[in-house]
Amino acid sequence: MTDFKLYCFGESGNAYKAALMLQVCGVAWEPVFVDFFNGETKTEAYRGKINIMGEVPVLMHAGKTLTQSGVILDYLAEVTRKFGAKSEDERREIMRWMLFDNHKLTSPIASLRYLVTLMKKPENEVTEYLRGRALGALGVVNAHLADKPFILGKRPTIADFSLCGYLYYGEELPFTMAPFTHVLNWLDGIRALPGWKHPYDCMPRK
Repeated sequence: MTDFKLYCFGESGNAYKAALMLQVCGVAWEPVFVDFFNGETKTEAYRGKINIMGEVPVLMHAGKTLTQSGVILDYLAEVTRKFGAKSEDERREIMRWMLFDNHKLTSPIASLRYLVTLMKKPENEVTEYLRGRALGALGVVNAHLADKPFILGKRPTIADFSLCGYLYYGEELPFTMAPFTHVLNWLDGIRALPGWKHPYDCMPRK
């Protein structure tokens, strides 16, 4: 019997943040496929029983239902006692980077990939704007990682799992990662963690 149930789908980088944490923590968990591309998250059943926000990921554990990837990562760090903060200063630093990720990095990358790669929309002013935002945020992360292997320094935390969520989709990203050498090295470091799997290898897809 699994301890954790994660509502997700393989194409979701936000769901992958939670799936990756579950993987590297080595806990028993079950992915539950959500048919996003056929409108499941918009249904009354999903919004009424699973997540009123109509999103993934959703984590169910010990009678709790948790939504939003950052909240889920924080919860998993607490219950597994892995990849969390070791001091109040670290807690605030983790929060700082997770908030940056949600607003400045994941938001434009997820929207750009959805429009260009998944929905095959033509390039336009919106995609140009999103690409500029994404590349700018990647530049910030790249500079931060110039002298350290992980976001907080020598060890990975949930801040790393949050920031990397969309960056393992390779050719699906509508821009090149080549200039961001420190980010690429960091991704290799996360990939080397025991239990790591590609998003399509740990979550079901359409």
